[in-house]
Amino acid sequence: QVRFVESGGGLVQPGGSLRLTCTVSGDFSSIAIMGWYRQAPGKQREQVGRINYDDTSAHYSGSVKGRFTISRDNAKNSVYLQMKNLEPEDTGVYYCNDYINVINRREDSWGPGTQVTVSS
Repeated sequence: QVRFVESGGGLVQPGGSLRLTCTVSGDFSSIAIMGWYRQAPGKQREQVGRINYDDTSAHYSGSVKGRFTISRDNAKNSVYLQMKNLEPEDTGVYYCNDYINVINRREDSWGPGTQVTVSS
């Protein structure tokens, strides 16, 4: 079974940057589309963006477009989320997952997430 572990979160001031890493165990090559998601306090989890297997196509939510960049290294079974110009509204727990798991509402597929706090 494929599992996901997120890392790299922390406390950062508005305007700062962070790079999150998603480490995937299992058959990474079977995942056509990887997504990054976040859940702010008191809100539902939302998609931040997603990327396809060959790293040629990435899509972002409107609130992060131009500030966040997703990339993946298939040789390292890893997906990255580079975040710049962070805003307090970016605060939340960030998760990665196989896009198909999310579509199929597989609640047992989520990893522990990593906390990102944007505050002065």
